[in-house]
Amino acid sequence: MTKRSHEDDVEFIKALAELLSENDLSELQVKRDYAEEGSLNVRVSRISPNAIQAPIAMQVPAAPAAPAPAAAPAPAAAPAAAPATESDDPASLPGAVTSPMVGTAYLSPEPGAASFVKVGDSVSAGDTLMIIEAMKTMNQIPSPNSGTVKRILVEDGAPVEFGAPLMVIE
Repeated sequence: MTKRSHEDDVEFIKALAELLSENDLSELQVKRDYAEEGSLNVRVSRISPNAIQAPIAMQVPAAPAAPAPAAAPAPAAAPAAAPATESDDPASLPGAVTSPMVGTAYLSPEPGAASFVKVGDSVSAGDTLMIIEAMKTMNQIPSPNSGTVKRILVEDGAPVEFGAPLMVIE
């Protein structure tokens, strides 16, 4: 009986994969509850170079904050250009931690609780820095290295894009 259930699950997953392709979807997640046997949680996704480029391409037009960078080069002062570049692109700073996914950033484990980290805290590699919620799943974002939290670049509850700078750890 368990074997038959397993075969049914395999057929179900194959059907989801076909549905993904037929409807040109990039991801599909389904949870199937069984009476006494538990549940099956399936996430089917396909990643292609075009699928990864689309959100990035959408981010650039959606952020027509280009007048700010355009305004910075207008006063072409060499000393002012270097700090402006750092503040305009925190992802280029050494120790920048970027978002591994699109979602909503939370700085604490639950509303009203203390933040995982704050500026000035020392962290070890693997320590949880924040949570990013994506598709109703809470994903812990670990520190890639040990150091001190120098800057937190997102607000609690703010949406983040893939590759967006979250914090700086030096």
